[in-house]
Amino acid sequence: MANKSLFASYIGKLLPKANAKNRHGAPAYELSPRHRLAQLAATGTLNATFYADAKEQLDAILALAREVDATFIAKTAVYARRKGAMKDMPALLVALLSTMATDLFAPAFVRTIDNGRMLRTFVQIMRSGAVGRKSLGTRPKRMVQAWLEQASEAELMRAAVGADPSLADVVKMVHPRPADAGRRAFYAWLIGKPYDVAALPPLVTAFEAFKRDPSLEVPEVPFQMLTSMPLTAAHWAAIAERGGWQMLRMNIATFARHGVFERPGMVERIARRLADPAEIRRARALPYQLMAAHAMVAGTAPEPIVAALQDALEIALANVPKVKGRVVVCPDVSGSMRSPVTGYRRGSTTAVRCVDVAALVAAAFLRANPDTEVLPFENDVIKLRLDPRDTVTTNAAKLAAIGGGGTNCSAPLEMLVKRHARVDLVVFVSDNESWVDAAEARGSTALMQAWTRLKSYNKDAKLVCIDLQPNATTQAVDRPDILNVGGFSDAVFETIGAFMEGRSAADHWVREIEATKL
Repeated sequence: MANKSLFASYIGKLLPKANAKNRHGAPAYELSPRHRLAQLAATGTLNATFYADAKEQLDAILALAREVDATFIAKTAVYARRKGAMKDMPALLVALLSTMATDLFAPAFVRTIDNGRMLRTFVQIMRSGAVGRKSLGTRPKRMVQAWLEQASEAELMRAAVGADPSLADVVKMVHPRPADAGRRAFYAWLIGKPYDVAALPPLVTAFEAFKRDPSLEVPEVPFQMLTSMPLTAAHWAAIAERGGWQMLRMNIATFARHGVFERPGMVERIARRLADPAEIRRARALPYQLMAAHAMVAGTAPEPIVAALQDALEIALANVPKVKGRVVVCPDVSGSMRSPVTGYRRGSTTAVRCVDVAALVAAAFLRANPDTEVLPFENDVIKLRLDPRDTVTTNAAKLAAIGGGGTNCSAPLEMLVKRHARVDLVVFVSDNESWVDAAEARGSTALMQAWTRLKSYNKDAKLVCIDLQPNATTQAVDRPDILNVGGFSDAVFETIGAFMEGRSAADHWVREIEATKL
């Protein structure tokens, strides 16, 4: 093998120079404003992460908005909501559009603010002053009124769950004009004003009747509106039968606590729904959500329920690409990866950590491509044997249980170079905050130098760097053989598959957003 030092000095002249520093002060590459906004929209949660607090992310979004045009902001909002199933970030971008002299606010609002929770989030952001004003303003007020006027009775009842602001607060704020007596009575009932009982919508009438007489049939209202009442196991079973797929996933422990699974046939019916491929696709279930649900109920819920969640996870990962040739997946298991993947949220911080998602991606690739080599790393590569025949959850748990040191992104590539390994695809799943290898950088990054050496005898190999948290920098520069993506949904697998088949370029994320219809 060529002398490492001599080769490094030679290729250093050919490699792009690092033009930024990461949060450890180590060499890195700065993403373009569009790429960074795309990455923030796909992965940003406006909550505190290991490296960035919520205000820092908010400031970054607002600063980036001054560097890109309104069309890209609007398309990013729509993409983040429709494809990424994000909540806070698209609402923020739409709120930002409302302050700009552009006609794109209305179409972006319609395609992004698609349920009551999104509506309340949008109003909350507007009132907070985050985008420069503490009132709605004429255009936003008109759009909120239109949403209320067009929403169905069921949508309004779902929107009535939640506070800060509540739907009642929103109604008081925008003063919608009811189109009929039923909507007029609903608004009055919602905000605590006198109303015409005879004109109340049927769903509200059924809810009020059930409050007076719990022996009646359980009304089809959000179950949160019923929990303050003395519900029986039969009531809870009816709630479970009518609940949507995501509601079932999120309330398995609640159902167990209230005796739902003790009722005849309920275990089988709920398990069947949880593992229904059509319902899983319709619910846009994220693999990490299923992994979290499985971990939470394992050992406490009935075994068919636990097995159904495991089956659901396998279904949600069905689009992991089968890659021809040698695949190497490098999950980051360093200390920073122990932070919650969606950031720290007061009272509702997710139990799923970045390392869990990295392990999930690695285990999923191993399941789809049994010859995949998994090289977990921190200060160095950690040896761990995984069995491709094991379930995704089993292998993910093994991976997530190791590590905890510093971050050295170049370590797996250096090991491959040392072995003179043959590879076709290398996938990193990390927060990209490499610093242990900073001394080896010599103008570029240590990862780019190691990748160049590996490429010298793997001409067609490709590198994918998945960033699980919103960062301004990366360790590998975008080019035809290198793809930087952000996010942790199954859309990442589709992106990698398209990249390997030559159907996408290195700036795939940005191109996807630019192709979004308004």
